[in-house]
Amino acid sequence: QLVESGGGAVQAGGSLTLSCEASGDTLSSFSLAWFRQGVDKKREGVACIALDGRTGYTDSVKGRFTISKDPAKKALVLQMDSLKPEDTSMYYCAAGVYGCTLTGGCPFWGQGTQVTVS
Repeated sequence: QLVESGGGAVQAGGSLTLSCEASGDTLSSFSLAWFRQGVDKKREGVACIALDGRTGYTDSVKGRFTISKDPAKKALVLQMDSLKPEDTSMYYCAAGVYGCTLTGGCPFWGQGTQVTVS
């Protein structure tokens, strides 16, 4: 089970931290990723983290977003800085055993958390 939290409304230039609480051993056994989908837009992979800790980001968020794991809280975290209006979207965390990356391969999804940047 994946449960996102931390979304909200923020002004451009501000920061938000999204958290995805993962059940069981998801954090240590699955590849994980954050996706987003805005109104009338295609779903987009934002950031991903492999089991070996390697991370990947879509070009539009490089240098602004950071994906990480918080084992103590059993959570996947997305730190979002220097937010822009175009970052406004519903953000979802996702997991996959065989390689959940920016392009997909993630059969498990959370319900999403809304981020609005004005």
